[in-house]
Amino acid sequence: MPDKKHLRGMCDMSTPFRIGIAGLGTVGAGVVRIIRKNAELLEKRAGRPIEIVAVAAKDRKRDRGVDLSGFDWVEKAGDMATRKDIDAVIEVIGGSEGVAADLVRASLENGKHVVTANKALLAHHGYELAQLADEKGVCLMYEAAVAGGVPIIKALREGLAANEIKSIYGILNGTCNYILTTMRQTGRNFDDVLKEAQAAGYAEADPAFDIDGIDAAHKLCILAAIGFGVKPDFDALNIEGIRHINSTDIAYATEFGYRIKLLGIARRENGKILQVMEPCLVPIESPMGIIDDVYNAVYVEGDFVETPLLTGKGAGQGPTASSVVADIIDLARGHRLPAFGIPARDLKDAVWADPGETMNSYYLRLMVIDKAGVIADVSAILRDKNISIEGLVQRGRAPGQPVPVIITTHETRHADMMEACDLIEKLDCCVEKPRVMCIEEL
Repeated sequence: MPDKKHLRGMCDMSTPFRIGIAGLGTVGAGVVRIIRKNAELLEKRAGRPIEIVAVAAKDRKRDRGVDLSGFDWVEKAGDMATRKDIDAVIEVIGGSEGVAADLVRASLENGKHVVTANKALLAHHGYELAQLADEKGVCLMYEAAVAGGVPIIKALREGLAANEIKSIYGILNGTCNYILTTMRQTGRNFDDVLKEAQAAGYAEADPAFDIDGIDAAHKLCILAAIGFGVKPDFDALNIEGIRHINSTDIAYATEFGYRIKLLGIARRENGKILQVMEPCLVPIESPMGIIDDVYNAVYVEGDFVETPLLTGKGAGQGPTASSVVADIIDLARGHRLPAFGIPARDLKDAVWADPGETMNSYYLRLMVIDKAGVIADVSAILRDKNISIEGLVQRGRAPGQPVPVIITTHETRHADMMEACDLIEKLDCCVEKPRVMCIEEL
């Protein structure tokens, strides 16, 4: 027999499905726009009308480019959690703490479904919220939290439910992908392209969450939890962003037959789970290598299926709001799933793999003084750490001046590579920290 708690909220298909929207920024306004424009279509797909009952936002007077008449304006978003005329609260405020977190907890506690686009909240508090949703017999839905309009949450929780997941790879931040693409296409440096991305609205005024990999890591944390049936554990993630990548890296990666991508990797390794977010080199013609500009892409390998690459714009009003409304439709038609695909009580504490023990090939960029013996010194360090050189490039002569030396390696232990870089950095000829990136032959 089904758990009676999960029967709570089963819908009466003769009545409207009533929602409250907390947050009327880009995504919240987009949700209103879709529901108003496509009301008849949504009713057919949900089997009942979807009705916006109430909205909440900081600034009531701001023009959001959408008609908000006819909705009850709630001064405090948290009041939505206790309203009897709301079936689901749509949280598009954002942030892992504060108003958004309080609203989601209170809504679940009061037996209301929640739809959110809040990846940070789920990465940091997902297990707690999933437990609460299960206890109260309601749903926590969040398709829009990962990869915008790409339906990867539905694919993992439903389409791939028959599979034990082996690996998940993803380009999960459109800002970083845009910057790396533009650097490659124009030959310009990171700082110039970042300013352009900010001017175009692809990057925030404070871009740290994007370019330091935090935003993408939140998303990977969620995907790993669903894919491997483990509690989301953001603190277990190894995260590196793209600040250190320069035009030299882009050019030499291309010469070696690769593209540089900020790549999220979650895969099984010898009974453990590796979870890292870092820039990697991937083959130019690989499915990940051809994903450019602001697009996201996710690849999933199961024990019985390999998904074709799921790709699309990872942000923006249309794609993100579309995913929010897709979750609302599922709830309206009575579709109920645990937050991470299995009951929260069955989520395990992951045994995380030590990245230092993983085996990879590497790209290594050095800036060294052009003088006799440098290559011999570097090669000796690599030899002593059991690192085999696959390729080496140094062009031109600039006696006494810094020059780039690019090395690619055969597969080697990550910890050995890091120790070698520490030793190389201490050489008198080395003028800056060595830059190293994994090569992923996807």
